[in-house]
Amino acid sequence: MRAVEFQEYGAPEVLKIVQTDTPEPGPGQVTVDAVYAGVNFADLKARSEGYRVESLPFRPGLEVSGRIRAVGDGVEGLHPGQEVAALVNSGAYAEVVVAETATVFPLPQGVDLRTAATLPAVLPTAHALLHEVGRLRAGESVLVHGAAGGIGTVAGQLARAAGAGAVYGVVSSTSKADHALKHGYDEVFTTDTFPDDVRRATDGKGVDLILDPVGGGTLRRGLDVLAVFGRLVSFGNASGEGPWQVGQPELYAQGRSVGGFSILALAQSAPETLRALAERAFRTVADGTVHLPVTAEFPLAEAAEAHRLMGGRRSTGKLLLRIGD
Repeated sequence: MRAVEFQEYGAPEVLKIVQTDTPEPGPGQVTVDAVYAGVNFADLKARSEGYRVESLPFRPGLEVSGRIRAVGDGVEGLHPGQEVAALVNSGAYAEVVVAETATVFPLPQGVDLRTAATLPAVLPTAHALLHEVGRLRAGESVLVHGAAGGIGTVAGQLARAAGAGAVYGVVSSTSKADHALKHGYDEVFTTDTFPDDVRRATDGKGVDLILDPVGGGTLRRGLDVLAVFGRLVSFGNASGEGPWQVGQPELYAQGRSVGGFSILALAQSAPETLRALAERAFRTVADGTVHLPVTAEFPLAEAAEAHRLMGGRRSTGKLLLRIGD
């Protein structure tokens, strides 16, 4: 079978198509004949700096949709030919993908394979950030960094559906603002000016909930514009800055709090919790609450082009690799 791997860290051109043996499922696993794979920023960090890479060569990819090829011993409720989406630790950039059954999800009625590939990492993450970790209440205000990306596109719609009083987005360039404004956001700010923009938009009160995948200085500036009893949820470190710390001086005076979330960590520590979360989140697509547009699609052999587009900070919505039929 064909797969995309890299044998050294570097720019997108280190991604190479290879021919390799077709895997078989082990106990509690299935193999999936892949039709689509999602492209995520974590894939780019793996390729460029070894994020979550245990050894080389490495096959990136966290999200896959397709049809079950085979099931391993002890697997119940899944069968060959069944259309599914799956969250995997790595390896989705391939024609056949091995997945643990705890993170394999039969498609809800009305959800096709193309849409399904956009969901396994993005949708449960956005749902958890707003509801399970952020504990958003009706009438509260929300600020989402990366508002034009996959998670940001979904988070804006989910916040609006939850009755948020105001939904603000932050984007890296003004060219992305129109996309965010079409997906639940009231106002969209740029990274350079968002603290002043938040103070203006809220008459100095600040926002109740901030979702931050950037970290570093962006996170610290976000803490300064939290409202009384405001919450900040960190779910990434796209800035690449060193670990951040927050303590009593920043939190005690106004009862602020900081939380964190990683869907990949949850998949390892509490897979059944993740499964229940994903099922709740997927229903918002099946019922029409959320739509995540695919803005670019590449054949598997052009995975490097997908990485260039996302790495150039020019992409919006979701990027996919087309693998099979």
